[in-house]
Amino acid sequence: MNWLRNALDGFTELFYPKLCVGCGEKLFQNEKFICLQCRSSLPLLREHEVPDNFVEQHLYGDPFIESATALMLYEKESVTQRLVHEIKYHGAKELARSFGRMLGRQIREGRFSSVDVIVPIPLHPKRLKWRGYNQSEWFARGLSEEMNVPVCTDWVRRVVETTTQTEKNAEERWNNVQGIFALNPNLPIAEMAGKHILIVDDVITTGATAMACAKVLARIGNVKLSVASIAAVNAH
Repeated sequence: MNWLRNALDGFTELFYPKLCVGCGEKLFQNEKFICLQCRSSLPLLREHEVPDNFVEQHLYGDPFIESATALMLYEKESVTQRLVHEIKYHGAKELARSFGRMLGRQIREGRFSSVDVIVPIPLHPKRLKWRGYNQSEWFARGLSEEMNVPVCTDWVRRVVETTTQTEKNAEERWNNVQGIFALNPNLPIAEMAGKHILIVDDVITTGATAMACAKVLARIGNVKLSVASIAAVNAH
């Protein structure tokens, strides 16, 4: 039945062609979500190669973050914003996964090579049910495939449903995430201690959400914490 599926796909493409999220042009058959030209122009970062980089500066405080990085720079009204919106609101979870593989290939050596487990920022159950997937988890899956490190989605729970961070200033963002996460009480803490944990978010803006999650994970004791995201805002 492959011939029938291909014929139907071709018929659909004729009237509803798939367009690049970045530029709006029609995608070629071997392209998905974004054309090769837009992909080559993405504002990719290599912050993991720079100690004390701007992503880490967002995350200064208690607990201490070992290392932090992001795949690309996030700016409003940019191709990065459109890609992130496609991932978060339009079901492009495989795009998040591919971005995870891209970053995973970069960070599996060096400062992130000692990572033992990847913990994606959890969504509240109501938000997860509405959206149908957690975009940070799909990004984490791609990282996992390249770094050969397991993804643990049950270590941290989101226990408070918050409003979106999008239009909030820095102070409002920090206030909005206080007390929203909790450790899973059913997990054996002794087995979790001593791990290097990579916390994964979709976008780092002020770092408030990632730091709130890090504070909860730090309660395990004797853990190293690092952070990675699809994109990050450079406010400096």
